[in-house]
Amino acid sequence: MEEIVKDKVTVSALDDQKQVDGLRLADFIHENMDQIVGEWENFARTLTPAATDMTPLALRNHIYEILAFIVSDIKSPQTGLEQIKKSQGKKEKNPVTSAAETHAALRLAGGFDIDQMVSEYRSLRASIIKLWSVPNTVMKTQDIIDLTRFNESIDQELAESISHYTKKVSYSKDLFVGILSHELRNPLNVISMSSQLMLNMGTINERETMLAKQIIESASLISKIVDELLDLTRARFGSGLTVMRTPMDMEFVSRQCVDEMRAIHPTRTITLETSGDLKGQWDKARIGQVFSNLIGNALQYSFKDSSIGVTVKGAAEEVILSVHNEGVPIPPEKMGAIFDSLTRAITDIGEHPEAINLGLGLYITKEIIVSHGGMIDVTSSEENGTTFTARLPRAL
Repeated sequence: MEEIVKDKVTVSALDDQKQVDGLRLADFIHENMDQIVGEWENFARTLTPAATDMTPLALRNHIYEILAFIVSDIKSPQTGLEQIKKSQGKKEKNPVTSAAETHAALRLAGGFDIDQMVSEYRSLRASIIKLWSVPNTVMKTQDIIDLTRFNESIDQELAESISHYTKKVSYSKDLFVGILSHELRNPLNVISMSSQLMLNMGTINERETMLAKQIIESASLISKIVDELLDLTRARFGSGLTVMRTPMDMEFVSRQCVDEMRAIHPTRTITLETSGDLKGQWDKARIGQVFSNLIGNALQYSFKDSSIGVTVKGAAEEVILSVHNEGVPIPPEKMGAIFDSLTRAITDIGEHPEAINLGLGLYITKEIIVSHGGMIDVTSSEENGTTFTARLPRAL
């Protein structure tokens, strides 16, 4: 039996050529799925070490469904507007989990990294085009249209796989952080309580007392970081932060928080101005976090000889909280992501060596305010300094 060989892809020249010669691309894919998957499988097996122990069944998982989607997509009617949206990646996705998303989840579970998964799609695309081009030496106008739609379909599947893969990775990281933070709380409490007990026993010398106090302070700092990580996990999982609204006076809480920050930073000046009706229903502990995070952020990123200004003003249906500092302004390119988790406002930490932390304060602050039905924004310039302004409705 004579064979035609092109680009290292072999197609039988008799029965097989009768089958594929002149076929539209979608029909070719439909009638030759086994051969296409075989080509793809040979490539997938080269992606070591991820594919080393995977069975052929696992390697082929959902590829047939992906090919079926491509066939259906190429054959489906499409308007000019729909074509433009698809080419720009704006086609609406079906809410049902797609084969591409399932494939991404399996690849992640199987140890494939994202580059390997992308390589699979590249190989699938190349294999189909090579196999189809063997008997189709002359491209017709309709063939070019089919090829364009084929590439759009592959790109759509690839985009869905990448998006789902990255979401699963992010979810796994958040879950890990949540579990780790939760498990750290008990041993931290034991460390803190044991150190406090040592101090209360009164049988230790001056140096041991100093060390015990240092342990308590360090445990408290770590406990605060753990709490922030737990808050981050709750917010990222979509459940939001827990808010327990009770009647409270914002003026009392603001003065209490400012006094605490003054005690922690005795060399810095922190002013407080209050006006209007400051009573409403909020979560007292969470509002305390807002004050602490915003004032702490202002202290970290302000000039050491400048003061921090805290203003709390009562309006008709809300209370407006502002924290102002003088310092290096936030770069314009950073403003859009200033409230994102794990984001630093100023990259040159040499100016603020004590400000090295996880960058969760502003993210958690925003989540607390949003959980109260409010909003927060920031303005920053060299002339006017940096001001964070939060608006908190008195009640939902």
